Amino acid sequence: MTLLRLEDLQVTYKLPGRGRLAAVDGVSFDLEPRQVLGLVGESGCGKSTLARAVCGLVPISRGTISFNGRPVGTLGLRRRDPALMRIQMVFQNPFASLNPRRTIGSQIEDGLRVNPQRDAWTVGDLLEHVELEASSRTRFPHQFSGGQRQRAAIARAIAAGPELLIGDEPIASLDASLQARIAILMRNLAVETGAALLFISHDLSVVRVIADDVAVMSAGRIVERGPVERIWTDPEDPYTRRLLAAIPAVDGMGVLPG
Repeated sequence: MTLLRLEDLQVTYKLPGRGRLAAVDGVSFDLEPRQVLGLVGESGCGKSTLARAVCGLVPISRGTISFNGRPVGTLGLRRRDPALMRIQMVFQNPFASLNPRRTIGSQIEDGLRVNPQRDAWTVGDLLEHVELEASSRTRFPHQFSGGQRQRAAIARAIAAGPELLIGDEPIASLDASLQARIAILMRNLAVETGAALLFISHDLSVVRVIADDVAVMSAGRIVERGPVERIWTDPEDPYTRRLLAAIPAVDGMGVLPG
């Protein structure tokens, strides 16, 4: 059974005095259980808006989103269908997504409370899985570095027992030395827990390492999708070719300043 299905999805925003902008325009794709899909494209192409629509954080203008056959609607004041809580998201800025007034441990416990298999994990287990000490559960977000906060945010998402884990540019705010490490950590945790992973990034080199398939997005549309190696070695769409050509490469021609 298909885990996530988007059909003709459109999300529009009203621009004062200039009508409406289609940030996501007619996107359709499926995501299977345990699949790792990289969604790539330049900044402003609609990747984050698509992720927020899948989570119910922005209303859709047209089309449908279904998760395990259930329609995904916009979040409101009513309690969400527990089945849809199996969609969890890791945001770009962990300092903004974590509650600064609560300890990391208490926020991870929130996820465990909605996990049907909550007894499979403890807060300490989850912290250690994301390479943090179990004793750090009593600390607050401001007491961690940026990379540590992102690991804590990943632990909180995994605590809920997701079937679909979404990373919305989760490495963009991190030092270059940490980016690949955090991306690989997300993939490994998703695979270990049996979740599918939708990993959104403009860093194609990292996506190539962790993804099974890649979808390329431009101006609100998916212009190409396929297995990672096929996209890298034989891209079909001109935009994909330009995107790949823009990846920096070490050529040995650089000159150090004197």
